[in-house]
Amino acid sequence: MRGWRRELGFGLLLLLCLTYPLLAGNAALQTGVEFAVTLTLASLWNLLAGYAGVVSIGQQAFVGFGGYVLFALVALGGWPVFLALPAAALGSAGLGVLGALLLFRLRGPQFAIGSWVFAEILRAGFAQLSALGGGSGMSLPVHAVLAISHHRPTRLRLFYVIAALLAFLVYFGIAAFLRSRFGLGLRAIRDAEPAAASLGVDVGALRRAVYVGVAALTGVAGALMFLDTVRISPDAGFSVNDWTANVIFIVVIGGVGRIEGPLLGCLVFFGLRAGFAGYAAWYLIGLGLFAIAMMLTGRSGLGGIAAALVRR
Repeated sequence: MRGWRRELGFGLLLLLCLTYPLLAGNAALQTGVEFAVTLTLASLWNLLAGYAGVVSIGQQAFVGFGGYVLFALVALGGWPVFLALPAAALGSAGLGVLGALLLFRLRGPQFAIGSWVFAEILRAGFAQLSALGGGSGMSLPVHAVLAISHHRPTRLRLFYVIAALLAFLVYFGIAAFLRSRFGLGLRAIRDAEPAAASLGVDVGALRRAVYVGVAALTGVAGALMFLDTVRISPDAGFSVNDWTANVIFIVVIGGVGRIEGPLLGCLVFFGLRAGFAGYAAWYLIGLGLFAIAMMLTGRSGLGGIAAALVRR
C-alpha cells in the first residue's frame, strides 16, 4: 500500500505538470508536447535499463524510425495522420524484433555500443532514400496538416493532449507492469540475475519482450514529436543527443530504477534549460557537472533523496 500511495502521489504531480500547459498559451503548449514526449522516452528507458538491465544508447533508432513510418504513410500512402500513429508503433515493434535478434547476442558494453551503431546504420540508410527527402528530410503535406485542424492553436492543443495522455498511460502502465508476475521477474533480474534464472525466470525472453515493447512505444512518441514539428530529417530523427543522451541524463539525476525518477529528472532538466539556455556552452557544462554531483552524492538520484526525506 505504501508503494501505491507513493506512485499515486507522483501520479498526481504528473497530472498537475501535464495539465498546466492547457491553461497557458501556444509557447507553453509547444514546450508541453516536448516535456510529455521526453517524459515518455525517459520512463521507457528507465524500464529498459533500470529494471531489465538493458543499457541501450541507441533508442534514437526507434524515435526516428517511428517518425519516418508516419511521414511515409501520410505523405506517400495518403493515410490519415491518426491511423498512421498506431502503424508507427507496429513498425517500431518490428524493428525492435530485428534489433533484439541482432543485439542480444552482445553483452554489457558491447550491447550499448552495438545499439548505437544500429541507430547510426538506420540514420545513414534513411539519408540515402530520395523518396523520403534524403539527407535534407521531408515535411508533411499541407493538406494532411490542415485535415487535423485549420486552426493552429487547436491543432497544437490536440497534439498536447495526445502526448500528455501517452505520458500518463506509460507512467501508470509501467507501475502496473512492475507489480505483475512478469514485473516481479524483472525486479528479480535487476537485483540478482543468476538467482532469478535459477528460480525459473526466463531472463532472455523477458528482456527481449521488454525491449520490443519499449521500441513500439518509443516509436509512437517519436512519431508524435515529429508530427508536432511537421518536419523530419535523418539528423533530427536519429539524434543521439536529443533522444538518448538527454534522456539518460534525466533518468540518472531522477533515479535509475525508480518509477518517479523520470518525472523528477524532467522537471529539473526543463527547469535548468529554461533558466540557463542563454549561456550556450556553459549551460551544457552545468548540466554535466550537475549530473556528476548527483552521481557522487546521491546515487539513487532525486527519487532516492526524496524517499529518504519522507522516511525521516
